[in-house]
Amino acid sequence: MEAPESGSIQLATVLLFVDIATDALAEAREEIDALNVYPVPDGDTGTNMYLTVSAAREAIREASAGDPHADRRTSLAACSRGALLGARGNSGVILSVMLGAVCSRIASSTEGERNAQIMADALTEAADASYAAVGTPVEGTILTVARAAAVAANECAAREDARARDVMVAAAAGARTALAHTPEQLKTLADAGVVDAGGRGLSVILDAAETVLTGRRPIPVTSPFGQYAIPIPQSAEVVEGDLTADGPSYEVMYLLDAEDDRIPVLKKTLAGLGDSLVVVGNEGLWNVHVHVDDVGAAIEAGIEAGRPHRVRVTHFAEQVAESAQRASSRTGRRIVTVSAGPGLTALFEEAGAVVVEGGPGRRPSAGQLLEAITACGAAEVVVLPNDADSVRVAQIAARTAEEDEGMRVAVVPTQAQVQGLAALAVHEPGRSFDQDVLEMTATARHARHGAVTVAAKQAITMAGPCEPGDVLGVIAGDFAVIGDDLERVATDVLDRLLGGGGELVTIVAGAGEGHGALAERCAAWVEEHHPHVDVVSYEGGQDRYPLLVAVE
Repeated sequence: MEAPESGSIQLATVLLFVDIATDALAEAREEIDALNVYPVPDGDTGTNMYLTVSAAREAIREASAGDPHADRRTSLAACSRGALLGARGNSGVILSVMLGAVCSRIASSTEGERNAQIMADALTEAADASYAAVGTPVEGTILTVARAAAVAANECAAREDARARDVMVAAAAGARTALAHTPEQLKTLADAGVVDAGGRGLSVILDAAETVLTGRRPIPVTSPFGQYAIPIPQSAEVVEGDLTADGPSYEVMYLLDAEDDRIPVLKKTLAGLGDSLVVVGNEGLWNVHVHVDDVGAAIEAGIEAGRPHRVRVTHFAEQVAESAQRASSRTGRRIVTVSAGPGLTALFEEAGAVVVEGGPGRRPSAGQLLEAITACGAAEVVVLPNDADSVRVAQIAARTAEEDEGMRVAVVPTQAQVQGLAALAVHEPGRSFDQDVLEMTATARHARHGAVTVAAKQAITMAGPCEPGDVLGVIAGDFAVIGDDLERVATDVLDRLLGGGGELVTIVAGAGEGHGALAERCAAWVEEHHPHVDVVSYEGGQDRYPLLVAVE
């Protein structure tokens, strides 16, 4: 008999899972969108789940820096929060609380616990959390599939020789079987000839987890409705008819800063206003989703409970028509760029760009970038993420906008704010789209970039060990200089960047007293030591980096 595994689920496994789950949902997104007829046939369940998981992925990647040996508890907490902040739609909000429950159980696991039981517990807590989050649980939905997966997982974990992979195989199979029966539980699904879209999305995620633990792809279960990959509902009227005939007219979503004891009253108030109520979160931050006719009352309920922000309202009856109208009315080309500070925002906006606030510790999600891309009204959009860790998020948003809105979207993979400034400087809307993207990409690539920051903790860097308070010089994203004086480190970085030649130096001062004067002294140093090089300096207002620099 094979000995059961123990010792807790490793961070490396979770990092691999979020990668595979994100890719799997990207592949299945359109299929899941087509299955979406309940609770409202707005065709976005797959997209919402995809964006929610991708937000969780980017958050855990940022927190761990992709290092499988990083602090597990901190990384998993970031994953949970990322899912909560990035959740979109009814299905996304439910999925976020499930991911949060799984992360919490894995984070609390200890040496000696059986991995099989950890996984079974995690799935059970995820199912419990999903039911608790929904105002009025309905069977035949993602909730049913989650519960079936948890039951199958626990039955498997009860075997003494069970391993984590055995539990996940059983859970994924249980989910697929439950999914096949969802039309028997929900008439709307049976009438349309489809399985539940949210349940299908969850099945894709559990299949991804099975792949991570076993290395093989699951075999789909055939049901009377096919293998779930039904591209178009059999009842076209369900999708093309009045989206609000059987329910409220509006979807309202917002993040809410509120004390935990205010949430029960909020739930009761919102439940009296509409349906499809989901409220998830903890520790003062909540994601609220509800379908209502009275939008103002739903938002006022949030104001009474705390501070609503990132409010999003969708009118179902207009959603499809507006999407088609936007596609036909889009004209011209716009630049969407991520800014790390108010001064940089002003520079980008003066150049005509649409700005999404970002920067270390507050990087935008794929959903936020997608909103900026689709709301700008252009037929062609170029995205400047200006951060190495945000490039993939931007690519997710770009691909989604292209598929959903019929737009042309390109991501110039700028790694730093100063590369974004350089790329925007050569943007020319009169050129062809491809040529404009090519010129911007080439300019960004040839802009050598660096920065100066201060170490917040002890660490081993490419330049050697550093202590808190040490000044660090960054070149092309790597720590290259360690010193004790901002100006000396800054001029060292500039000297190294100018060693390969250059015609223009750009210096961007960060937030903080004296950083503007530091930028001026560094500009004077360039003029003295490299008199044939032009130099410009700006007030960027970015956090954490007293100076950003670029050489072109």
